[in-house]
Amino acid sequence: MKFKLLTFATALSLCNVAAAAQSPAASPATPPQQTQPKPPQDPSAQVPAPRPDDVKSIDTILAALYNVISGPAGERDWNRFRSLFLPGATLTSAGKDREGNIHVRPRTVEGYVTGAGGYFAQHGFFESPIVSRVQTFGNVAQVFCSYESRGAAGEAPFARGINSIQLAHDGKRWWVVSILWDEERPDNPLPKEFAVKPGSK
Repeated sequence: MKFKLLTFATALSLCNVAAAAQSPAASPATPPQQTQPKPPQDPSAQVPAPRPDDVKSIDTILAALYNVISGPAGERDWNRFRSLFLPGATLTSAGKDREGNIHVRPRTVEGYVTGAGGYFAQHGFFESPIVSRVQTFGNVAQVFCSYESRGAAGEAPFARGINSIQLAHDGKRWWVVSILWDEERPDNPLPKEFAVKPGSK
């Protein structure tokens, strides 16, 4: 039976070839148009223009990052904040609640603006670095930076922790690629080398 089916399929194929030979020449099929790959979009075109001094070095972009979120209750300059981050950047907290449950919460830049913006509108917030350890290789950098947060300038900090900040240089400027942080707790104290500013007693 398989032989008969195979013979029938072969004959049908030969008939199709013969019919095609006797019919007028068909116009060649139009090859599908190939779409040219789009050049990658310049990330600078996707964010507000930065202040040139904010993004010229690792030190200046870190200073801008802390400066732009710090201040008395009220609106922040969110376009300045957006201008520091590479499109697609994430800000992720990895902390433990009072019940001991660990929560890892990634946010987009816009998610952070929405969440923190509501808090900052009603509360003063000042965050500043304590100790920063910077490592670089080529066009990438990572910064392990302890921080302290205050409700007003000059107050004792109500929170401390460590920001792990990843950055990239595109040949023209520095970008914040991601920030990952955890807060200090009784069971998670800051390491001694990150707890006191250099030169402080």
